[in-house]
Amino acid sequence: MAESVALDPVDLHILRLLQNDARTTYRELAAEVGVAPSTCLDRVTRLRRSGVILGHQLRLDPAMLGRGLEALLLVQVRPHRRELIGPFVERIRALPESRALFHLTGPDDYLVHVAVAGTADLQRLVLDEFTSRREVARVETRLIFQQWECGPLLPPSEGSRAEGGRAEGSRAAAP
Repeated sequence: MAESVALDPVDLHILRLLQNDARTTYRELAAEVGVAPSTCLDRVTRLRRSGVILGHQLRLDPAMLGRGLEALLLVQVRPHRRELIGPFVERIRALPESRALFHLTGPDDYLVHVAVAGTADLQRLVLDEFTSRREVARVETRLIFQQWECGPLLPPSEGSRAEGGRAEGSRAAAP
């Protein structure tokens, strides 16, 4: 498990702003957090080098790309052995319909978020790409009616670490 990085309030403010809009310029960030643009650039560079900032992503609307039906697939793999898991994970990640893949504890081994054009495509995907695999014992499908983005990810405050709860005010308002 990776060690956490010490972040001061300026770092946290920068991270909050970038998570809400990664296109924010260094000049805009600096003005918002109250530091010089060069200082802001140095801080963001340090956050990248330390691994806090992993990259930038462009979010697309699946429906606008002809993939208006999204689902979560709960997949049970049997036997759950390393030599089967690697190829399974690589295959699922390579599918154009796959949006995210999670390895889980509990009765289901994987949760796969997929986006397809419609129910016929979802059925084809489940039958041809999942249940046709020898190692897949079971697939349960859950349609996604609606989803919401949540606030920026920030480290827990000292108080919430001790109590195991969420600190008040740890979420920024949505833009």
